[in-house]
Amino acid sequence: MPNKKYKIAVIQLNLNDIAENNLKKCLSWVRDAANQGAEVISLPELYSSHYFCQSEDVDNFALAEPLYSTSFIAFSALAKELGVVIIVPFFEKRMAGIYHNSAYIIDTDGSEAGLYRKMHIPDDPHFYEKFYFTPGDLGFKTIPTKKGKVGTLICWDQWYPEAARLTALQGAEVLFYPTAIGWHPQEKEQYGENQHGAWMSVMKGHAVANGVYVAAANRIGLEQYLPDTAGIQFWGSSFIAGPQGEILAQASHDKEEILIAEVDLDLQENVRQNWPFFRDRRIDAFGDITKRAID
Repeated sequence: MPNKKYKIAVIQLNLNDIAENNLKKCLSWVRDAANQGAEVISLPELYSSHYFCQSEDVDNFALAEPLYSTSFIAFSALAKELGVVIIVPFFEKRMAGIYHNSAYIIDTDGSEAGLYRKMHIPDDPHFYEKFYFTPGDLGFKTIPTKKGKVGTLICWDQWYPEAARLTALQGAEVLFYPTAIGWHPQEKEQYGENQHGAWMSVMKGHAVANGVYVAAANRIGLEQYLPDTAGIQFWGSSFIAGPQGEILAQASHDKEEILIAEVDLDLQENVRQNWPFFRDRRIDAFGDITKRAID
């Protein structure tokens, strides 16, 4: 029988360090989350390094790792030891010249339950991800695990209702969003509140429209590794929302934290019975959604 209730966690961290130190740090924080009762645990986007996409620099490709190497070996062993599911976002080297922004979903026995490759790739000032990442080719997937059915999307995917919908339609109970998002310090005073509010609102909307739990794991800290630039101030504010968009847990803007909340599948079913958005979808009228624009 599937679990009717289970606890999920997102971990909010400062990851402005070298890969070896970030790995040790994240292993420790995952262990702490499990000790607090978490059963499905997500780290932030690109956990193993500073956010290198602030510049276009071929030397940064050295930060990537092949599938099933350092990150998988370490977190697979930990998942098996603790009996938890771990979502591990990492910089994947698929082959020479092809790299992805990816995430392992590692099951409680240490096996790979699934792999997700980020589908939507941004190219904004100091978020130059198109230089590094090939768009994902595995599609939007719900991953069955021994704890529950989870969907993993990554950061820029947060802004796309189609990604949330297609994942939820496959039975996802939770949408996890490992994230690296923040303010340009020089813009924060003028635009910061609206930018952060939009980020929260769109994901809460995904929770409501799909009757799912949503969990976003962001990083914190000012990452200013390039000379003569202001860097990026990652805004933290990781959160977990319920299927009506209600905030179940929320982190600060500037502290390392673990957030834990309970997924209640009976509640999810009750919400969907009373707000039957899936039932009333006019799938016969949605054909144009696959067009770039309706001219």
